[in-house]
Amino acid sequence: MYIVLEGIDGAGKSTQIGILKQWLEDFGIEVTTIAEPSDSDLGFLIRKMLQNSDTTEKIVQKTLGLLFAADRLMLMKKTSAGEYCNKVVISDRSFYSSLAYQKPKKWIKEINQFVKQPDLVLLLDLDINLAIKRCSGEYEFEKESFLSNVRNTYLELAKINENIFKVINANNSPKLVQSDIRKVISPLLNICINNND
Repeated sequence: MYIVLEGIDGAGKSTQIGILKQWLEDFGIEVTTIAEPSDSDLGFLIRKMLQNSDTTEKIVQKTLGLLFAADRLMLMKKTSAGEYCNKVVISDRSFYSSLAYQKPKKWIKEINQFVKQPDLVLLLDLDINLAIKRCSGEYEFEKESFLSNVRNTYLELAKINENIFKVINANNSPKLVQSDIRKVISPLLNICINNND
């Protein structure tokens, strides 16, 4: 199963992935975690661009779109290899991040047409003001207006793809957010949970 956690910066994706991985492994389920951008040379280049570029510029948006698509394809090739067979793969972001963060949307869809579709997308939906408090505000993609647009795009994507998207209220405590995540995942993996989980 390919599970993705999406959401604006500050939503707590990395924290929740770590907790979720441990919980699933406690049930004897083999789990692999991945993240976008990856730790490859392409991923390094993406991180460098995000730190040193105005991400609102059209040329930067298109360059990032291409780099993310290439990095994503290489990551998918890696996770499709034999070592990941019969494992649950949990990803911090997917091509839905590119749809939310980069433009133009039609072109982003086109260059990502060959990437693997997630079986489940958990959208950690966070209030913009809370996101701003959690972010450094150092980068353009952490500014209020930008994050607001990204959040709205995510919610639109969730409506359009309601068969695989589940919206989780990320304004709650990490423990409650994890509880909501487990309620979604447990029936898909035949895990029985009780009120203490």
